[in-house]
Amino acid sequence: MKHIRSYLQAYHPVVHLLMAGTVFVMLTQAMSMPFLAIYLSETTTLGPAYIGMIIGAGPLAGTVGGFLGGLLSDLFGRRRLMILSMLVMALSFAAFVVATHPLALLLISLLKGLASSFYGTVSKAMMGDLTPEDKRFRVFSNRYLAVNLGVAIGPMLGAFLGIAGSGTAFMMTGISYVLFAGLLAVYCRRYAVGDSHEETVQEGKPTLGQMWEVLRRDTALLAFVVGGILLVTVHGQMSVSLSQYLREEMADGVALFGVMMSANGFTVLLLQIPLTRFAERYSLFSRIAAGAALMAVGEVGFAVSAGWSWMVAAMIVFTFGEILIVPAEYAQIDQISPANMRGTYYGAQSASELGSFLGPWAGGMVLSAYGGPIMFLSMGACALVSLIFYWLGRNLHRKRQLSGKRAQAAG
Repeated sequence: MKHIRSYLQAYHPVVHLLMAGTVFVMLTQAMSMPFLAIYLSETTTLGPAYIGMIIGAGPLAGTVGGFLGGLLSDLFGRRRLMILSMLVMALSFAAFVVATHPLALLLISLLKGLASSFYGTVSKAMMGDLTPEDKRFRVFSNRYLAVNLGVAIGPMLGAFLGIAGSGTAFMMTGISYVLFAGLLAVYCRRYAVGDSHEETVQEGKPTLGQMWEVLRRDTALLAFVVGGILLVTVHGQMSVSLSQYLREEMADGVALFGVMMSANGFTVLLLQIPLTRFAERYSLFSRIAAGAALMAVGEVGFAVSAGWSWMVAAMIVFTFGEILIVPAEYAQIDQISPANMRGTYYGAQSASELGSFLGPWAGGMVLSAYGGPIMFLSMGACALVSLIFYWLGRNLHRKRQLSGKRAQAAG
């Protein structure tokens, strides 16, 4: 009881609401989105490559939307943008149930991706605003844990209720976003959070021109974003092309995919806290390097596995890499971002979501042309190549810090 009270007092009430709401929304979303490729293949006549393009179109829109959302939130405030984005996501999930035309599905996916990127970027920035600097890494780790709590429970609950991947699941996800948006609006008003006049930081709000100038010169940020694109490509392919591969090549492949997604979520739930705390003794680059290597090993496992147990084991290894990478990426961006441009930097980081388009699209093409093993091995190589860009970004950031210290000493 003492630990619970201490945890509640450590963070702002709106931060706690964002955590709880994330669990609730992700639980219902995990009944629908991971099965979207299967849902479309069963309800339409579209092939794997086009289905991959539809699903990847949302994250593609997110590469622009995250940056735009972060920039707008720094300029005008966060609350209205978050609530509007959640309502648009609710509408998008409902639209997946009624739309059948390929172009309509593509447009819905684009709209959902745009709104999702707005919400993701602005919610992270709001958590950063409301949390002291020394607690932000833990907040990002807890947010990641909240996402995976929903992901772990959702597929099994959906299967138990008999609605996983069905139109009912998509409608439930839409309703959950509406409920969460309403509760968030109440809390933000109660605690005066999210209005533009409440969010002024010590450095003052930058102008649009100043934002662009900082971003244009930040080559370390660019290197981190390119590395992120490559890793997200690997992760995006894992969730979309993997489901199609299992459906075609494995006995009871759809059920196996649900088990693997739950294994992914439960591995995070059980090991995220001890593994993250163990990794804190090492540098951010070391964590990312170890994570990328584990993701590559997981991809090799997918390529060579022929049964359920080996596939699940490969997913667990892949998840170890994911656990190490996700909080470290957030912390890396937080480390290099000016305080008055936190939303903009998180938005720039969301450009890595380009990988969520490249993964399903390229993965679908390679799957169709060369088969699953070649696709998985290619993605494993992609994970390792990402380390070149993270290494480059780390060195550029160190050089910039050294130059700044020399300038201060000279002054």
